[in-house]
Amino acid sequence: MRVTIAEVAQRAQVSKATVSRVLNGKPDVDASTAQRVRKVIDEIGYVPSARAVGLARGRTRTVAMLAPSLTWPWMGEVLQGIVDTLEADGYGLLLYTLNRGPESLNQFANHVSANAFDGLLVVEPPDALHYISTLYRAGLPVVMIDDRGSHPEFPSVTTTNRQGGADVARHLVAAGRRRFAVVTGPPHFGCTQARLDGFRLALAEAGLTLHPDLVVDGDFTTEGGEVAVDKLVASGIPFDAVFAQNDLSAVGVLRALRESGRTVPGDVSVVGFDDVPVAGHTEPRLTTIRQPLQEMGAAAARMLLSTLEGQPMPDHPLVLPTSLIVRESAP
Repeated sequence: MRVTIAEVAQRAQVSKATVSRVLNGKPDVDASTAQRVRKVIDEIGYVPSARAVGLARGRTRTVAMLAPSLTWPWMGEVLQGIVDTLEADGYGLLLYTLNRGPESLNQFANHVSANAFDGLLVVEPPDALHYISTLYRAGLPVVMIDDRGSHPEFPSVTTTNRQGGADVARHLVAAGRRRFAVVTGPPHFGCTQARLDGFRLALAEAGLTLHPDLVVDGDFTTEGGEVAVDKLVASGIPFDAVFAQNDLSAVGVLRALRESGRTVPGDVSVVGFDDVPVAGHTEPRLTTIRQPLQEMGAAAARMLLSTLEGQPMPDHPLVLPTSLIVRESAP
């Protein structure tokens, strides 16, 4: 059964009005009382309804988005999907990044306290998850745009990372490749393991295995892709295909293979992941897994707007499908 504000008030030995003032950041509550109320909220898992919070906060018809950086190559497409959806419903967008670390987060927190927006879209904030969780438990509607990990405490939009990895392996096997290398993403990203698991599973289905020394940790950058190929070449273990777990890494892989004297796709096939614009302009053009980036942004915005109109948040992620885009690097 849903926990009510009356239960919070009873356990904290305060009035319902006091609980409401704490939830909405009112300054006229004694600090020790506010701390006691928040402790009870955490202990019993109270989450106010979005409608009630909206009435208490006052509607701004503005949504905020918090992202680590705007330099990620797929961020523009996600943003376009968000903006198109919000503007069609008469909402504005406030954009925040964490480029300056704690200073950026403090500025964002000040806007939260000022009730500057009605709901929040979040792209994987590596150093702000605890704070975002606190806001969500206090009643701020939050939706995660999450291609990199699993955060079940938040409503989220994600993609089929495991299936995408499997599709890469099946395509390479069908093309006659048998000696596979993988340049992963950062190990702490959920998508890194999911893409690798899918790749390995599809190889196993074909009776093939992935040599452990041909799996090299990357960092989703072009430079990381170059360094990874240097390590693969130095290992002395033959390989005829590379799965780079994002397109930026794949750009570095292509460059390093060329510098090592190997041809693509003659000697080595290369497949990326994301299908950001650069994938269509490499030499050769990059075969990759397409993430539906604009659709992810639009779906997250629609989910948040539905909540602001009083609809319940979904209790499971919305998963959008990836698809294989075949170009010249791995025909």
